[in-house]
Amino acid sequence: MQILVENWPLLLQGIGTTIALTLLGYAFALVLGTVVAVCRVSPIPPLRWAGTVYVEIFRNIPLLSLLILLAFGLPDAGLVLPYFWCGVLGLTLSSAAFVGENIRSGINTVPVGHAEAARSIGLGFFGVLRFVVLPQAFRTMVQPLVNVFIGTLIGSSLCAAISVGETTYVTQQLNIRSAEAVLLFLVAGVVYLALSLLAAYGGRRLEARLAPGGSGRLRPSVRLQGAAQA
Repeated sequence: MQILVENWPLLLQGIGTTIALTLLGYAFALVLGTVVAVCRVSPIPPLRWAGTVYVEIFRNIPLLSLLILLAFGLPDAGLVLPYFWCGVLGLTLSSAAFVGENIRSGINTVPVGHAEAARSIGLGFFGVLRFVVLPQAFRTMVQPLVNVFIGTLIGSSLCAAISVGETTYVTQQLNIRSAEAVLLFLVAGVVYLALSLLAAYGGRRLEARLAPGGSGRLRPSVRLQGAAQA
């Protein structure tokens, strides 16, 4: 426990870096993923192909490989980024593929008749998406997007491989100095668990608020239809 008491400012700094990586990477992924999803449902074939190629590439490249490529490959191409921003970029590119697929799936849940009715009153493709399809689709996308956020949070631990001073990297450095692997990594695991549970709770609150007639209060789920009749 002494190692934790003596180095708690360093641990807090690592947790702060983890949160910054996650928030920035996910925010940019939401923007890029929305563009990818729009391309995927576009009536223009080249845009659909571009969206599909992006998803297939970045959904299937291991995040660790992508981070190492960005951190050590970009300088060879003449582009030098701080390791922190290499981490943000890697998380963005990877998470955007999953965000795009979740948004596309949400769009597909909207009845076709709603889009046709919107087009019949003169709305174009982007107008239909903005005013009719996406507002309805977002209700079904909350939990999948929260899952991507949690995946981004967990994936941020891989930034330790490129020496970004986040939670896992700080834990590794403290372990090298003290050889308290079990204690230190247990604490790191609890940190990731707490942040993930907090994100999941926020997602459930948001989903409840967006539900028709929702007030933001969480309702107990009914697991079996006959449970209320027993």
